[in-house]
Amino acid sequence: PPAPLGFTDVNLHSRNTYEVSRRRSAPEHLPHGGTAPAEPAPPPQEPAERARLRAGIAGAGSSFAEFFTRNFFTKRTKELKPAVQSAPGWKLFGKVPPRENLPKDSKIIQQEYEARTGRMYKPPPPSARRKNIEFEPLSTTALILEDRPANLPAKSVEEALRHRQEYDEMVAEAKKREIKEAHKRKKIMRERFKQEENIASAMVIWVNEILPNWEGMRATRRVRELWWQGLPPSVRGKVWSLAVGNELNITPELYEIFLSRAKERWKSFSETSSENDIEDAGASVADREASLELIKLDISRTFPSLYIFQKGGPYHDLLHSVLGAYTCYRPDVGYVQGMSFIAAVLILNLEEADAFIAFANLLNKPCQLAFFRVDHSMMLKYFAAFEVFFEENLPKLFLHFKSYSLTPDIYLIDWIFTLYSKSLPLDLACRVWDVFCRDGEEFLFRTGLGILRLYEDILLQMDFIHIAQFLTKLPEDITSEKLFSCIAAIQMQNSNKKWAQVFASLMKDNKEGDKNHSPAPKS
Repeated sequence: PPAPLGFTDVNLHSRNTYEVSRRRSAPEHLPHGGTAPAEPAPPPQEPAERARLRAGIAGAGSSFAEFFTRNFFTKRTKELKPAVQSAPGWKLFGKVPPRENLPKDSKIIQQEYEARTGRMYKPPPPSARRKNIEFEPLSTTALILEDRPANLPAKSVEEALRHRQEYDEMVAEAKKREIKEAHKRKKIMRERFKQEENIASAMVIWVNEILPNWEGMRATRRVRELWWQGLPPSVRGKVWSLAVGNELNITPELYEIFLSRAKERWKSFSETSSENDIEDAGASVADREASLELIKLDISRTFPSLYIFQKGGPYHDLLHSVLGAYTCYRPDVGYVQGMSFIAAVLILNLEEADAFIAFANLLNKPCQLAFFRVDHSMMLKYFAAFEVFFEENLPKLFLHFKSYSLTPDIYLIDWIFTLYSKSLPLDLACRVWDVFCRDGEEFLFRTGLGILRLYEDILLQMDFIHIAQFLTKLPEDITSEKLFSCIAAIQMQNSNKKWAQVFASLMKDNKEGDKNHSPAPKS
């Protein structure tokens, strides 16, 4: 049998001789008997000293060979050593030794804290959920409270309990808020379904009863109440056309004539002309038809969120045609910024020729004609009449505006020029148009007072700059129910005088003032 493995200790005692002593290592594998195999004796013919020397050299050679073989060519299985508990702290490199104390459950921590302090923890009472509420947890209520990672110091009992309380309160508040939002969404859906049902039933009445007998029923109380609630979209364009009328006696053939003239004008413009030259030409009073090219610059800004009037959209050419034909039909007015919104709303509800007829007759009304022709004296009369009813209905807000010298022209011009189609959501603007076609220009200023009443509390806290910015861009979440309830609360009556009477008295005072300030005739 081979000699047992071991290491050799070499001790140098003198210059010429050295002693070799052999230390046997413990055998790794023992037979079933539990004793190590006996070492073979040296041959009898050799002296004892030489035999010991030979055995030591052989043992040393085998031990070195065993050492190199184990480390370079074989992989010796290592025995698992018990983990040593280390102090808590950061360990950037290497493996983190497992903790002796495993993370405790929050309930166990709570019990230990109660046993130590003698105080009982009372969780916040769960909010009473209402029945028939479909609640789906969102990101805020789906949060999971976890202990710290193993490589960080563990929380103390007090800290863990405090975090548990904060977590429970946060989740409870989030659930309460999301349930409230779910209630709000369901309420909006119910109101929308109810509104659709009302529109469907109203459409039957409008189609079968009102429109066939328009002249006899338009002024009745029943029709006016239905009108106030909003026109069904399917009959809105027809009712608008009948309400606006056609005092100018425009025919579809006349529209085609002015449209062809507009197309000829477009062709006559040089493609190389700069944008500044076009604006200068459009501003020229002598040739208002040159404002045709200005239309292209303004159409791209008309209802940009819809993407239907911009270049390449389905209604781009149609809007361009209606506006171009009008500039040729009324060169004295030409194109004014804001007309594109009015024409766009009409195109969405009427056919092309009918939209042009309604557009031309609508802009021929005294209020619209005064604004689009920029008649300053007439515009000041409308602003003065508006302030009369402003002071009558909202005196506190009126004084607040006066303190900042905030005049109505700062916010009314944009509202009147676009008939609220730019300032309000499109569906709400259409409902404003419904009652405007019924009541005339008075309702435009009544709507303005309704908006001021709706946001009165907010406006009273603002200064000049913030008021102007707020009224220029109204909040997008404004609803028709809230706005029309505020409009209904506005009384268009001052000292037993209605809007038309107040405006007429202002016009009369202006004429008398002009006479008094006129120069005396020469003798």
